[in-house]
Amino acid sequence: MKISRAEYKEIAKWTEQLRPTRQCMKMLKEKFPNHSQSTLLSIFSLQYQKRTKRTISRHHAPEVIEGYYKRYQTESQARPSDPVLLDMANEVDLSPALMARLILDRFLQDSDSGTPSKSVLNSMLKEPTLIPDQTLAKNIYQCTINDCCYGPLVDCIKHAIGQEHEVLLRDMLKERNMSFLDENQLRTMGYDKTPDIILEVPVAVDGHIVHWIESKASFGDDYSHRTYLNEQFWSYWNRFGPGLVIYWYGFISELDCQRDRGIMLTERFPGDIVTLYQAGQTHAHAHARPGGEPGSSQPDPQ
Repeated sequence: MKISRAEYKEIAKWTEQLRPTRQCMKMLKEKFPNHSQSTLLSIFSLQYQKRTKRTISRHHAPEVIEGYYKRYQTESQARPSDPVLLDMANEVDLSPALMARLILDRFLQDSDSGTPSKSVLNSMLKEPTLIPDQTLAKNIYQCTINDCCYGPLVDCIKHAIGQEHEVLLRDMLKERNMSFLDENQLRTMGYDKTPDIILEVPVAVDGHIVHWIESKASFGDDYSHRTYLNEQFWSYWNRFGPGLVIYWYGFISELDCQRDRGIMLTERFPGDIVTLYQAGQTHAHAHARPGGEPGSSQPDPQ
């Protein structure tokens, strides 16, 4: 759904006090019951990522990592059945998945006498049973499944949701017998940077011509939309003409201000699509004359 910037700021401000755990979504939903959980999660995720970018450097200082690691070792020995790493992450306001990465990286440095490869680190985060220390493996797993913003599980879910909405978009276009090329087809044709859909026959939506459609399974806030405009949408406009962006989880209503320049926003598949054929039929009926075919130049009877 579309929401005003003022309402968005109210939600964003409230998320500042939350940690990226599954429980935070229940609190958000109770506070803002008129919004879907998907929209609230997307807004929270975007806000938390901004927060993390502002503060991550202080967690990456070598002496800080060493302090986290020593504390983990001490507390996990004293409380082997407790979610020590998850509690630590929430206490210092760091994403549990990012805390898990820091501690696992430090653990592997001791085990392998050197910096572990990124592929080894990633494979253990995805599959904690590969970690030789069972207590650490359990703690890494707890961090991964309880983080709703970062980590391999979240990456997998986001990818699946993105794919699901692209399939949904293609199905809707097929239902309306609209001819199009999708991203995979365009890449085989040699295009490198393309929208999700290019319409082989342009359509009109709300009186605006649309040549391409981009699917975003997320909420469109100021920062993400500005980034997409600069890195994607304007280049699509330059190459393919005006287009339509679907933010399936809503967007700040004030951002839909580029329609006259060729980029329009919506939160659902548009229901008022006018095809070239329909436009031609409307034009023909408008010019039809009594006693003749549409557009006929037959003289009136005397």
